[in-house]
Amino acid sequence: MRSKAFFINGGAGRVICSIPALEKYQEESGDSDFIVVCEGGMDMYKGHPELHSRCYDVWHKDLFEEKIKERDVVSPEPYRVWEYYNQKCTLSQAFDILINDKGLRELPAPKLYLNIEEEIAGKTVVQEVREVTKKEKTIVIQPFGRGIQNAGNYIFDPSSRSIEYVNLVKFIKKLGKDYSIILMSEMQFNLDPEGIEFPVAQPKDIGLKQWAGIIAAADYFVGCDSVGQHIAYAFDKPATVITGSTFAENISYPDNEKFDIQDMGEGKRKYDPIRIMPDEYVSRNNDKIMLMNEAIIDVITKSINDNFKKWVKKEAKVEAVETKSNKQPFNILENPSKKQDLKLVPGLGNVN
Repeated sequence: MRSKAFFINGGAGRVICSIPALEKYQEESGDSDFIVVCEGGMDMYKGHPELHSRCYDVWHKDLFEEKIKERDVVSPEPYRVWEYYNQKCTLSQAFDILINDKGLRELPAPKLYLNIEEEIAGKTVVQEVREVTKKEKTIVIQPFGRGIQNAGNYIFDPSSRSIEYVNLVKFIKKLGKDYSIILMSEMQFNLDPEGIEFPVAQPKDIGLKQWAGIIAAADYFVGCDSVGQHIAYAFDKPATVITGSTFAENISYPDNEKFDIQDMGEGKRKYDPIRIMPDEYVSRNNDKIMLMNEAIIDVITKSINDNFKKWVKKEAKVEAVETKSNKQPFNILENPSKKQDLKLVPGLGNVN
């Protein structure tokens, strides 16, 4: 039997979801010489004791001649698994069905490994945020998925997976009264015109492994169908996940008791067969499915508070962290007493 070369593509969330299946393959297959070609990047595999040494970026020198040519190429596409597009399995389980051919089975959470720099960076950010906001309980909010677009003065997600910006502002106003907020977003926003009267952290120019360190150090995660929830799951963090055009049975962890799933698409959503074929009817049906009214925002906010109290029993404490230079690694807040180059948290009419 020839060894396998598994090509894993897509975003970091998909990469994380492939980890349990690849771990099972290493344990069960007898293939001691398989490799993983990381079309989606190998950051999430770094530090993994079984997988890191098997992983290669696609640009690795002489990868084809030295590694791929003598192996069978396998390109698992979980969205094309029957159990997946019929809401019978999660993304991780779909990878397992394709990679290990053992049918539908329970899997452990994916394992992510931080080095000391990533761990300290996460703790330092959370510590600084708490010091500035004077709030010990910290929530990381990831409002947008990969489909988010910025067109002129408008922020929108044609895939209807992201939290709408107008709703994000309302969540920040409500949650920021009791928690320090760290906004996980590639976009930098100015929330001054929105009437946000407290500082909201927006770390910038950092990688996903550093974000993993921040989520690991924080108390709670709130997000949409994107990578942050998978990181939270890997670190056993309680979370509220707001779903819209996608099914929680596929893309999240509704059976995890620490995960609070708030489903905006229930009763209206139709499955979008992405990576199988385009379907304009379904896309139009799911359009604007994530838009919330005030009553819905209140219900979700209460659910966040209830789940937080259930799983975060004590006041959060982060050990003091000192760096050799005695400086924080990232500018994360607009501090009135100390001018920094990061603004507070966009509006539909005010995007930087």
